Amino acid sequence: MRRVLFVCVENSFRSQIAEAYFNKYAPEGWTAVSAGVKPSEMVHPNAVKLMLEEGIDISGKRPRLLDREIQEQADLAIIVCSGSQCPVIYAKKVLEWNIADPADLPLEEARRIREEIKRRVLELVENIKRGRMEDLDRRFIVRDNSI
Repeated sequence: MRRVLFVCVENSFRSQIAEAYFNKYAPEGWTAVSAGVKPSEMVHPNAVKLMLEEGIDISGKRPRLLDREIQEQADLAIIVCSGSQCPVIYAKKVLEWNIADPADLPLEEARRIREEIKRRVLELVENIKRGRMEDLDRRFIVRDNSI
């Protein structure tokens, strides 16, 4: 099973949403997990609410600490946060999406960010299905550690 790791600071909003979408639409043989460098105590209530609108229940999820093992198990890591607090990742391949933090935004603005995450995840899934990961690399690659 190949693994995508979605990472942000608290693992309470963006990375949880990305993980949920990826696992809903995942190509055969792929799965996603998420983690954060400073995990919060719970998934943000607005993330739960926004995903319920999509028919995806993440209320039982818990933020997870980004440790060495989870990084080493990832075939692809995607840093979804933006700014200087974003972690350095040591997965085989690392992409950076630079998505704004919706945690303190009104629900309508957070909904737009959810839609941006969904669009990017669906694009990722399509590229994996077509064997075209290099199409993503041109725009989002940070590091390729598989060489």
